[in-house]
Amino acid sequence: MGLFDQIAATRIGNKAVNEQKKGNYAQAEELYREAYQKGITSIAHLSSFTGLLVRGGKFDEALEVIKRTERLGGLTERDKLNIHIQYAVILWRKGHLDHAIEILETDAKKAKNGTLYAVIGYLLIEQGDAEKALKFNLEALDYDDEDPLFLENLAQVYYRLLGDKENARKYFNKVLQFKPEAIDTNYFLSFYDAEEGNKEKARERLQISAKGRFSQLNYATPKMIEEALAALDQE
Repeated sequence: MGLFDQIAATRIGNKAVNEQKKGNYAQAEELYREAYQKGITSIAHLSSFTGLLVRGGKFDEALEVIKRTERLGGLTERDKLNIHIQYAVILWRKGHLDHAIEILETDAKKAKNGTLYAVIGYLLIEQGDAEKALKFNLEALDYDDEDPLFLENLAQVYYRLLGDKENARKYFNKVLQFKPEAIDTNYFLSFYDAEEGNKEKARERLQISAKGRFSQLNYATPKMIEEALAALDQE
């Protein structure tokens, strides 16, 4: 790839970054794809492109981008960790949850950070071992007791794995102090409202969830939210 081609690819990648910052994710993805096809070698751009692809469920394409990124060499430990996290999410969604957790737990033995706590914490919930998930997510809260992702993970442990709705509600409510628009928290809290006869509040929460930007690490999907809204209307 010639110097001028690389400059052109980088310019397109920079345009993608600007669109992403403005919340124009579809446009950003197409620009990243164009830059990728032109042979872009910016690790930052490739990582952002991978993230958009994973979020959108385009896992095979994301794997190809990851492979190119790894072939570049010169990756920092942070770059490698980001790749492992993206790869683990892909593995999980392709049906290899245990392997995904194993990869991230290996990284966590070196040092844990907020992203690892959030992703491993959620994947352990998906794995279904209540004791292990509770222990890890309590550890995450010791790391940062104001992180909405940690609070939400712990709430889901209580709600989904332990059936302890009282404790779950306490942590869901704490999430809203830091992230009022949290998709999963509003989704789960809508069921409390509905059970208490407050259908309007439940509907309001579901509408907030529906407007969120979904990721692979959300429990609630647009379809689930749509079905919950329809169920309220039928009651």
